[in-house]
Amino acid sequence: MRVPKYKGVVDALAAQIRDGRWPAGHRLPTHRRLAADEGIAVVTASRVYAELEAMGLVSSEQGRGTFVRDLAAATGDDVDQREVAVDAIDLSFNYPAIPGQADLLRQALRDLATAGDLEALLRYQPHRGRVQDRAAVAHHLRRRGLDVGRERALIVNGAQHGLTVAAMALFQPGDVVAVDALTYPGFIVLARTLGLELAPLPVTGDGPDLDALEQLCRRRRVRAVYAMPTMHNPLGCVLDASQRAQLVAIASRYDVTIIEDASYAYLADDSPPPLATLAPDLTVYVSGLSKSIAPGLRIGFVIAPTALVPALERAIRATTWHTPAITAAIATRWLTDGTVERLETQKRDDARLRQSIAADVLAGLPLVRHPSSYFVWLPLPQDARPDRIAAALAGQRIAVSTAEPFATTPTVPHALRLALGSVGIPELRAALPVVRTEIDNDPYR
Repeated sequence: MRVPKYKGVVDALAAQIRDGRWPAGHRLPTHRRLAADEGIAVVTASRVYAELEAMGLVSSEQGRGTFVRDLAAATGDDVDQREVAVDAIDLSFNYPAIPGQADLLRQALRDLATAGDLEALLRYQPHRGRVQDRAAVAHHLRRRGLDVGRERALIVNGAQHGLTVAAMALFQPGDVVAVDALTYPGFIVLARTLGLELAPLPVTGDGPDLDALEQLCRRRRVRAVYAMPTMHNPLGCVLDASQRAQLVAIASRYDVTIIEDASYAYLADDSPPPLATLAPDLTVYVSGLSKSIAPGLRIGFVIAPTALVPALERAIRATTWHTPAITAAIATRWLTDGTVERLETQKRDDARLRQSIAADVLAGLPLVRHPSSYFVWLPLPQDARPDRIAAALAGQRIAVSTAEPFATTPTVPHALRLALGSVGIPELRAALPVVRTEIDNDPYR
């Protein structure tokens, strides 16, 4: 389908505004000037500005002109932290919870208050975590097919902190890291902060193009590959055994470190062994309990090659000194008494239910998803306007994410990501038909 010329003008101006070419408050050319510059009709120039306004990038003032809006509070980098109205249905971010989790915390705090040396939990702890905490993590990971000892385990303040200390220990500014063309926004922000160069790999619902990874490694010195082999965010794909073997073979051939992000791996109960099992000397495995239990717990864990443990430990010391012992004690109790395993099973069932609801409501649309994940990737036609759809939904108190925060390529796919795990089932059933209606009725398609 041929895309109208004015769509290219909209995309170019939108990219320039997001890139900061013009500061907030900058007055854009008049409709007549824009029309002359771009070779379009004045009425078409008006339509360009109307689309930019619908996307939330500009504002028009009668008699004064069109001005760039202040985007500081809603940049793509901040997708995980953007403000969502208190009464909105949040389909932009996942923090899945099962009824009764607060009661589990109350009981854990009571047990903690009456058992052991409570005063010891107020003191400084070993940088990589207490021995008993690391042993509990190692035992927990055996259920995921990763058989390691506590000497290779480090306790961190959530998986994002785990990725941070891994990057600090491994990389120098300018290092090249291969990533999927669509990937976790938190790693994109981290890479930009540390001055890393992200080299995007084409990716589909089946996983990344590993032949492209091989070609990249032949051309350039790739320091590492960041991968989510089990329950990719945002696509939900799970690499099969042959894909994992191919990825490990490439990493071994070119001496490339693998950073394996397993934050959502608990949702796939039939996946092949982790990359860290196939290539223990090449892989830094990062996961945590934010998605499987609760983000407020702030507990994560890193499994690393023995040679890297001292550098990771130094990075923990430089950033947080250690993980709070009180939080770690609660997590260890839940890891060892079966609470974590029980909650993970319940959340897999919950995710399957939510996916079935999404499949019914969004039937006929080209959904990319896993049947037990907490998110849906929804590609849109090339002439659709994801920003406009997201803005229209925000006006109806429904928050969704566009593809922009997940994209590592200059061209951002036309797509939405729907997070299914942060609202109740009734709210989800109410919100998804509204999303479907906005997509079906997008006037710019």
